[in-house]
Amino acid sequence: MCLGIPGKIIEITGEGITRTGRVDFDGIVKEVNLAYVPEAKVGDYTIVHVGFAITQLDEEAALATLAHLQELEAVEVELDPDAALAAEEAIAAGES
Repeated sequence: MCLGIPGKIIEITGEGITRTGRVDFDGIVKEVNLAYVPEAKVGDYTIVHVGFAITQLDEEAALATLAHLQELEAVEVELDPDAALAAEEAIAAGES
């Protein structure tokens, strides 16, 4: 299964196939190739898969998707005792 993650474009450089951007994924910023979304601009949300922005989406859809992904992480912690222990240790260490 492949998964694309929504992120917000915060900076754009280059043109054409060398067009890249810094994309914020809920606090984690990564460099992403923007060649497939030439109309995207700073402030837009995009779906990113393996380092490439593959489509744009509106802010409401992006935030809803991020909320669902956070819910899935919470479910994983509930179902996986090792993940729950790691989460508790991170919270205790102040890494939350």
